[in-house]
Amino acid sequence: MAAPSVEERASGRPSPFERLDRWPTALIGVAALAAAGVATPHATRSAAAQVWPPFVLVAGLLLVGLVADRDGLFAWSGRWLADRARGPRSLLLGGCLAVAVVTALLNLDTAVVFLTPVLVHAARRSGAEDGPLVIACILVANAASLLLPGSNLTNLLVLGHLHLTGGQFLARTALPWALAVGVTVAVVAVAGRRSAGPPPEVEAPGPPLVVGVGALAVVATTAAVVALADPALPVLAIGVVAVVVRGASGRIDRPDVGQVLGLPVLVALFGVAVALGTLGRTWSGPAQLLARLDAPATTAVAALTSVLVNNLPAASLLAARTPPHPFALLVGLDIGPNLFVTGSLAWVLWWRAARTAGVRPPTRRAVLLGLVSAPLAMALAVLALA
Repeated sequence: MAAPSVEERASGRPSPFERLDRWPTALIGVAALAAAGVATPHATRSAAAQVWPPFVLVAGLLLVGLVADRDGLFAWSGRWLADRARGPRSLLLGGCLAVAVVTALLNLDTAVVFLTPVLVHAARRSGAEDGPLVIACILVANAASLLLPGSNLTNLLVLGHLHLTGGQFLARTALPWALAVGVTVAVVAVAGRRSAGPPPEVEAPGPPLVVGVGALAVVATTAAVVALADPALPVLAIGVVAVVVRGASGRIDRPDVGQVLGLPVLVALFGVAVALGTLGRTWSGPAQLLARLDAPATTAVAALTSVLVNNLPAASLLAARTPPHPFALLVGLDIGPNLFVTGSLAWVLWWRAARTAGVRPPTRRAVLLGLVSAPLAMALAVLALA
């Protein structure tokens, strides 16, 4: 699984994410939202109230990540990780462990935004390929988002009906989570060892860490995500303040902010999620379908729906009413996005974070490995749930 070549990174061929990141894309979401609001205003307001926090939280995380990257925090963290690894395999396993832990304790989007550039710099520092580490970040993050309610924002959408404590949720998901993460790490590690290419040039030592606005913003964001039940608005405020402070020094300008946020994609996904949430509240079809399915079939439907419309809109549609197999549904919504890049917003955030770190992420290889690892991970997780 060789890292992308310099030619691939420098090529002008647009990726699927680049083609989506244009304002006409946002019109899809705006049109869907407007149609839902006109048809059933009350259901649309209810769906919007359920859906908006994840998108606000993501915007705040992206702004914090931009400032932290400009302050050199990610480069320093990558060097620290690389200096403590005993070789490429140790670095890969250490990176996977870091992604799994950060995803579980904070959330999927935090892990992808913050750790993708860290792993890129770690690979450069050690002279290892960045491809396996970058791929591990997105695949392990999706698989590891099953452990706690806050690990994946889709968990909150589904389990809002059930009123479980974190401990009760953990008791049901600990074994499925461990199996899903284990098989995902194994697939990435084996593929990386079998297709290893020549190592790239080692990154030169960088400047020492300076605790600045980026580091303070990361600490504040972490505290908000861990301590607050609804961290979306506080995290957005932290991101905005950090960008304003850093922008005053001339190190961040308006185009930087627009590029990292990718508002067309966020607007489109938000509109579609609200529209599907409205549909799920006014049409009994999804609820009747789920009522006829067993746990494995529920997982399959959730995974396929995630690939078709993204897992946040899928959760909004399938969990508009209380699902009969909520944990099986979550297996499909959380791990199923590894099947294809349309599965979760984390894929878009991962791509942006990697490009910000200076690499063109190996999207095609990531999808191929996801097609191998995701069915295995979902099957083992459903067995463990039983």
